Amino acid sequence: MNAHSTSEASEAYIALGANLGDREHTLYEAITALDEHPGIRVLRCSSLYETEPVGYLDQPSFLNMTAAISTTLAPEELLTFMLEVESRLGRVRHIPNGPRTIDLDLLWMEAVQLATPDLELPHPRMLERAFVLVPLADIVPNQDPSGLYSIMHTALKSLDGKDGIQFWKTSSWRSGFAPFGS
Repeated sequence: MNAHSTSEASEAYIALGANLGDREHTLYEAITALDEHPGIRVLRCSSLYETEPVGYLDQPSFLNMTAAISTTLAPEELLTFMLEVESRLGRVRHIPNGPRTIDLDLLWMEAVQLATPDLELPHPRMLERAFVLVPLADIVPNQDPSGLYSIMHTALKSLDGKDGIQFWKTSSWRSGFAPFGS
């Protein structure tokens, strides 16, 4: 058994982004896929934010959001499932930081510190990315026992680039989203 596996649920945070196709629908499809996994329950979703691309600039704007989940999966198992969801939703990796139908990043998992060739926790660049921190601030409770709330707010105060992020709309995932074929 993996050292991180447990039958007890852990809270984790995932960043989601999309800039190709029906961005909002694809984000909601990804959240639905996560929630339908027997080892994952979506607890909270942030609002959606439209953001300018970072790194590779010759591409459309992104819609970004974050989700808090409860999971019984080990971090590596969760990452594997997230990559499967990306693949199902048409993600291809041609250009680093390039256009994509969906991008799922595991940001934080109850203060687990992990460094493997495939996964680093906490996410190594999350505190440098306003497009992650702004939506994350929507869903991390200020009584968060893992310390993420204070780490995130400290980083947000000094971070440049927040002007490239515009509130787009409040998430309607639970209230109004119907997957294709429903």
